[in-house]
Amino acid sequence: MRLAVFTNQFPGRTATFFARDMRGLQQAGAHIDIFPIYPLDASLWQYVADILNDGVLPRDRVHHMGFLESVRRLGSQEGRGFSRFLRDAVVVSAAALRYGLVPLAKTTYVLPMAWAWAERFADRYDHILAYWGNYSATCAYVFHRLQKRRIPFSIWLHASVDLYFGPTYLRQKLLHADNIITCCAFNRTFLLERYADVADRLAPKIHVCYHGLDLSGFPYTPDGRPPRKVIAVGRLASYKGFVYLLRAVHERRGRGTEVGLELVGDGPDRPRLERVARQLGIAHCVTFRGWLKFAEVRSAMSRATLLAHPSDRLGDGLPNVLREAMALGTPVVASRLAGIPEALDNGACGILVPPKDVSALADAIATLLGDESLRHQYARAARAHVERSFDLWRNTQGLADRLRTTETG
Repeated sequence: MRLAVFTNQFPGRTATFFARDMRGLQQAGAHIDIFPIYPLDASLWQYVADILNDGVLPRDRVHHMGFLESVRRLGSQEGRGFSRFLRDAVVVSAAALRYGLVPLAKTTYVLPMAWAWAERFADRYDHILAYWGNYSATCAYVFHRLQKRRIPFSIWLHASVDLYFGPTYLRQKLLHADNIITCCAFNRTFLLERYADVADRLAPKIHVCYHGLDLSGFPYTPDGRPPRKVIAVGRLASYKGFVYLLRAVHERRGRGTEVGLELVGDGPDRPRLERVARQLGIAHCVTFRGWLKFAEVRSAMSRATLLAHPSDRLGDGLPNVLREAMALGTPVVASRLAGIPEALDNGACGILVPPKDVSALADAIATLLGDESLRHQYARAARAHVERSFDLWRNTQGLADRLRTTETG
């Protein structure tokens, strides 16, 4: 199966789960070409998991075309259904404008790429997969409609950036798709409720595919952990709820619990989080690590007592960091939100707390810090759940089989 995969940014700092999925699809027999819509930044290759190194995916199979170059090629108007392209461009742009000037600008940015890529990579694929539902999917949608033969088109939906908020032209892409893949059962329900008027058309083609882990790279090591070290991993954005974690740490320290916090990641909320830590008087026990390579993140999680993921609103679908921590034997405290209960098997292998509830979060952290046997109990259950539900090779084999057997419409 020759598979064209459209994504937002690759390489990238937060593309670990994308790299795993691509490696799994390759293992399942797919020949992959990747089309990232944002410019290639060679300095970011260092953050790509070794599972998709250049020996596995040759870098010449990652294609990008600059905006100006794509516009130049568009200007040539060479033969490939140009009138259809113009009609699609008008319709898609008009739909994007309803969401504002920024969505319109981003849509306008990807349209010439779709045309130029269709001209350059004409009719060589067996399936087109949009890995995200936002602008990379818009590009994939137009690219798909420019193929001379009808081949299947699938779209994979994840979380805030491509599903929950500002779903530019998403309804039309969903109706056009042969398969709608999503990363958790919560998202399936979300889709059917948001698009209730066409739910009967969408439901048969929505399929849940959990992102998986190569468990050989996640040694289960629940023992030898420090007694009071909390770690949180992710982009430092407001919806992650890290400010509530800072307040929970402050509350526990106010009750006499010595606890240190390590934040791994970076993002727009970092200045605010550093300021809050100073205001609460806990800056001395909070470490901001910034972006780390994946092996360093894995090592940091293996050295923590527990991992906290205090999302305060809809944003993440089913955070990959939870599965990674669970595989390593790191107990988890997380918000009962979106797909997180699926990751924690509805609380059977971790503690779920209400979003924005500082006291509940603080109490859950204190419970795990104070009970080593409970930490081991959760760790064992979590590893077993990961092995059952989040095995990379099994999950991507199932996905590859579905893509391979999808009939053309």
